Amino acid sequence: MDELIRKGRTWKYGDNVDTDQIYPSKYMDIHEPAEAAKHLMEGVDLQFALEVRKGDFLVTGRNFGLGSIRGGIHLAFEHLKLGGIIAESFSRGFFRNCISEGIPVLECSEVCAKVDTGDLIEVNFSNGEIINHTKNEIIKGKKLPDFIIEKIISGGSIPLVKKIFASDLKGRRENG
Repeated sequence: MDELIRKGRTWKYGDNVDTDQIYPSKYMDIHEPAEAAKHLMEGVDLQFALEVRKGDFLVTGRNFGLGSIRGGIHLAFEHLKLGGIIAESFSRGFFRNCISEGIPVLECSEVCAKVDTGDLIEVNFSNGEIINHTKNEIIKGKKLPDFIIEKIISGGSIPLVKKIFASDLKGRRENG
């Protein structure tokens, strides 16, 4: 199994950031990733979409992503190529949707106490370890199961299924 390791700056937010704050409902009709990305985190931080860089991480408190599911969120994440989301806890539906869309997520109960906005971190999603290079500290999160890591590395559920079918089809052809 390949490891999933990413490094980037952090954007830290608090508890109970809901989907309307992450991606306001008035933008639900936007289907272009670049346009959707302009509105990510708009409900809590107007500077985020202007200043975020490829590889950056969202770091949040408890209950990140509670509320209704928003397709634009995943379009925006895909376009921005964020490193992932680390939260003390997630809404179960949001967590599952991120995995299905190939967005790396990690639960870590200590993350808000040990990471600040702008810190440089390295996250090993495969073993749940976060290295805060700014503070020279290692933080342990919850290790994700191998099958979830494989799904994220593949880019989500649909790309993984396509990969499995292609591999199965190739094997059938080779074995006659």
